[in-house]
Amino acid sequence: MTQRRTLLAAGAALGLAPRLAAAQQRFASMYVFIPAGPGGGWDGLGRAMEQVARGAGLVGSFQFENVGGAGGTVGLPRFVAQRRGRGDALMVGGAVMVGAVLTNRTPVGLKDVTPVARMTTEAGVIVVPANSEFQNLQGFLDALKANPGAVSVGGGSAGGIDHITLGLMLKALGRQAREASYVAFAGGGPAQAAILGAQVKAGISGVSEFAEQIRAGRMRALATTGDTRSLDGVPTLKESGMDIVIGNWRGLFGAPGISAAQRQALTDFVTALHALPAWRDLLNTRGWDDAFLTGQPFEEFLARDQRETEAVLRDIGLVT
Repeated sequence: MTQRRTLLAAGAALGLAPRLAAAQQRFASMYVFIPAGPGGGWDGLGRAMEQVARGAGLVGSFQFENVGGAGGTVGLPRFVAQRRGRGDALMVGGAVMVGAVLTNRTPVGLKDVTPVARMTTEAGVIVVPANSEFQNLQGFLDALKANPGAVSVGGGSAGGIDHITLGLMLKALGRQAREASYVAFAGGGPAQAAILGAQVKAGISGVSEFAEQIRAGRMRALATTGDTRSLDGVPTLKESGMDIVIGNWRGLFGAPGISAAQRQALTDFVTALHALPAWRDLLNTRGWDDAFLTGQPFEEFLARDQRETEAVLRDIGLVT
């Protein structure tokens, strides 16, 4: 009898296992839209989400689509038009898109998608190629102050965080943001290639996007943009005498026209993802700061960020 009970219990447990796995799985498949080219911060967040979610069995399979250009404003209308009402779709976006919508004066913006969660934030870093004439931040700032047009700086789309950072630096130096020789790229990957190829004299992006090249000695980090140091031995702009602290937040958005239940399912999924130890480990590995926020608090943050970004862009002359 004891052996029979053991076998019955084992059989029941085996029968329960698939049901437990099914209960854990939030989506059989998920479509993730990246409104930027491969290799950048948005793409990195999407791929990181896939890695952790699939490892935990939260999602069966992922389908990705990358459409880069103009800070996400090229791809955004495509997501809005093609995924309307789809509860199994997410778009990665963030601070860069807020500025790009304003500077490009696009009719489609974050108001046309469904906020799900703010996931991460990240300090920026100002870099130069390893063989650059600029050995430190002061040398770079001196050249920028003397002749901004002669110091080409590569980064993400016009009006994004990277562009805003350069504009604020020029303003702090007593120059105008309009004087900048800023070269906008569709994503972190193309910007990185341009910097390494000496097509521009310097670059600005998130720390994680350039970290590998910095560690390998192919780029030299001059300063970071956070409140505290993000890289050992690299000063912040603030401690270098410039009153500038700025970060690049990234988040997830659902399609327009989804129901309250569909939105809640997406929120439950990202909440479960965020709670996983593997997600915390990944944040540490990538050097991303946890900025998790959902629901009404995230909507309020979005509204505030849009107001503040518009004010900064007006102040430095990037929008009228």
